[in-house]
Amino acid sequence: MPGPTLNHHWWVVALAAGGLALALGACGTDGEGGLVPLRVVDDEYSPAVVRIPAGGTVRWTFGGTNTHNVIAADFSWRSAEVAGRGDTFERTFDAPGVYRYFCSFHGTPDGGGMSGMVVVGDATPLPDIGAGPPPVREPSGVTIAVPEDVATIQEAVDRAAPGDLILISPGVYRESVVVTTPSLTIRGLDRNTTILDGGFDLVHGIQVVGADGVAIENLTARNYTLNGFYWTGVTGYRGSYLTAYNVGDYGIYAFAAVDGLLEHSYASGAVDAAFYIGQCHPCRAVVRDVIGENSGLGYSGTNAGGDLYIIESIFRNNMSGIVPNSLDSELNPPARDNTIVGNLILSNSNPAAAGAGTEYTTFGNGIILAGTVNDRVERNLILGHARYGILVTVNLDDHFFITRAAHVTDNVVAGSGIADLALSGPTGAENCFEGNRFRTSAPPGLQVFLPCSGFRLPFGGEYAATFLSLGYVVQAGTGDFPHGDWQTQPIPAPQPVMPDAATAPAAPAVDVFIAPDLEAVAVPTLESLPSYPRQEVLVNGIPVSSPGAWQIVLGLWGYLLPVALLATWIALAVGDLSKRDDVSRRTILVWMAVVFAVPFLGVIAYHALGRSRLPRWVRIAVVGGGTAVWLAVLAVSLLVGGVV
Repeated sequence: MPGPTLNHHWWVVALAAGGLALALGACGTDGEGGLVPLRVVDDEYSPAVVRIPAGGTVRWTFGGTNTHNVIAADFSWRSAEVAGRGDTFERTFDAPGVYRYFCSFHGTPDGGGMSGMVVVGDATPLPDIGAGPPPVREPSGVTIAVPEDVATIQEAVDRAAPGDLILISPGVYRESVVVTTPSLTIRGLDRNTTILDGGFDLVHGIQVVGADGVAIENLTARNYTLNGFYWTGVTGYRGSYLTAYNVGDYGIYAFAAVDGLLEHSYASGAVDAAFYIGQCHPCRAVVRDVIGENSGLGYSGTNAGGDLYIIESIFRNNMSGIVPNSLDSELNPPARDNTIVGNLILSNSNPAAAGAGTEYTTFGNGIILAGTVNDRVERNLILGHARYGILVTVNLDDHFFITRAAHVTDNVVAGSGIADLALSGPTGAENCFEGNRFRTSAPPGLQVFLPCSGFRLPFGGEYAATFLSLGYVVQAGTGDFPHGDWQTQPIPAPQPVMPDAATAPAAPAVDVFIAPDLEAVAVPTLESLPSYPRQEVLVNGIPVSSPGAWQIVLGLWGYLLPVALLATWIALAVGDLSKRDDVSRRTILVWMAVVFAVPFLGVIAYHALGRSRLPRWVRIAVVGGGTAVWLAVLAVSLLVGGVV
């Protein structure tokens, strides 16, 4: 794919990049000799295998948003029990050998899931971290009943062989289940009364670690400190008729997993996202007929895409709705090739939803494409959002991710507080809007100037939206932002149960991906419309009624200050040119054309190269000083907001 092509507001990229350079300059690189750096991301050690000489040291730097740790497979050494982003752990290995380790939250001591290996000296690496028995396509015909045959779900999982069915009777099971055997089908007899309960103490409901082809059906998981249902490092997964609610991270979650299906499921009260698929390409996965609500995000997918479909689902009453995004905290950015079609996205402006600071930065939007590439957003019904219905925008982590080739077509968008459709700058190439039914856009004329067919003008995004978002980032970084408690979110009503749960044969999740027929997916309809938020009072594109002080100040500052600087520089240049008698009139006219025709660079060129009669200190103070102030405030905002 071609790289991003910047529009005529390229100068904001240059200024922002300068500010980031100032802010990031202190980070530096590790120049210590003999120290091997290793990243810990969600949910993977990168690289998973390192070789060092005897006496060498490994430093693990935790960069993911989830909590992780580093524990020796034989438990002889360990990091802190819980490590977060920015923490580090070092260990020196004096003796040659092979040292396996794992994350107790996302891996197992035998090398499943989030595991790694340090090879010291001339030792031979152990093969196939996480390798287990291969998956099977056909059920074995063996059923293990809980609690009739064994007392706990974990006992049943440990006893089972590939292809077995674990059938769980109604009841409350206070356990955290780890699955490392492939091709199991784990099923409850009644979705609403067969419940795994973490008691706000256990970490995961069911986590499938490196075991391909595991299907989980007709169960509820609640009150876990991280995830309800979770697959990591697998090929083949399926979650059907699942309920997950009031969890400290994700409801239903697949990470570094491919060939998947999440269907007929419900998730609520998740601090991060109700549904999440991350770090895969091509993911070859479908999310269909699910409901995500009362969470930080309805759906989130970091660095995911490629045959990834979010279709015919409902996302409502979250802080924000559907948010595919690119981040450095996971591997293989950017997110790309997502397809979002036929969803009902309602009122994702809930300040009482579960959520943390990261989620609050997205508050009040229906769909956000944040630094993604080649996403398709089509035939969705998006109603009642405090900020934007669909927002195509940048995302900032260690790198600056610019969205490009977003195709936004045939959606119905209404009742947005600022604008129904929005493109925030800086923008990449090939973003387009066509066939959408909407009332307002930012910038105005978005669909007229950037159609998906025919001639497109070099039409830039609106920077008011970018700096307004920065205001939310800064407010989130202060810790003072509205959000609800994940432990006390509403208890969901009973959900539809799986047909024939007691008699249906096991169905291992092997080759589950089937690309959906998108032509059969229509725009959703509603019998009654929800109440809309009031239209915001805007000043130069910045809402001034409901946002907090950070949003107003940074929005107005970021939007107006560059305009004021340019106007001042041009006024000084034109005033100076009008008094010049040392050059020809033709030269004066040429310089005026350059000053007016080339944004920023033209007037800077005159002040630097045009032999202006203004004192040198005046030119340096006005041009250099104004730019320095703009960059300094940007850098401080990013630091205060915790971005860098």
